[in-house]
Amino acid sequence: MAKAVLRIRLGRPDDARAVAALVRRVTRRWILPDQPHEAGRALLARQGAAAQRLRMQEGHRFHLAWLGDTLVGVAALRDDSHLTQLFVGTRYHGRGIARRLWQRAMADAVRRAGTRRFTLNASRCAVSAYLRLGFVAAGPERLSPNGVLTTPMALTRVPARGERA
Repeated sequence: MAKAVLRIRLGRPDDARAVAALVRRVTRRWILPDQPHEAGRALLARQGAAAQRLRMQEGHRFHLAWLGDTLVGVAALRDDSHLTQLFVGTRYHGRGIARRLWQRAMADAVRRAGTRRFTLNASRCAVSAYLRLGFVAAGPERLSPNGVLTTPMALTRVPARGERA
């Protein structure tokens, strides 16, 4: 049997249910243990299918990684500069999927908007992964306005050789 090839494509509103299922599953496993209980419940509520569909309709760019018919990863950018979601299913960790999703989302934002600086708010368990992607902490861990513990992070993209700054 042939090994499934990773495909990355832009998300569509009809993908919202699959996105929500993956994001909530990963959130429950990795993010909620470090969060205040009420903040965790509110976070899960903001990750439902209706909320994901609305974000897509509002212009957030979702990049989805598929192995065959299985959604294995999601990267979403708001305003071509703020990474709002980067999730990979637990069983698919360590395969470079997050890096490939991030590279695709970043290249898309650079092509579309010329973005040079990217930001995100990392959960405690994700800080080391974002450091490996080139982000740096832009401040200390804090409680966001919605009560979730996050670390603000940023990446300033250096133009490639031959590319205009």
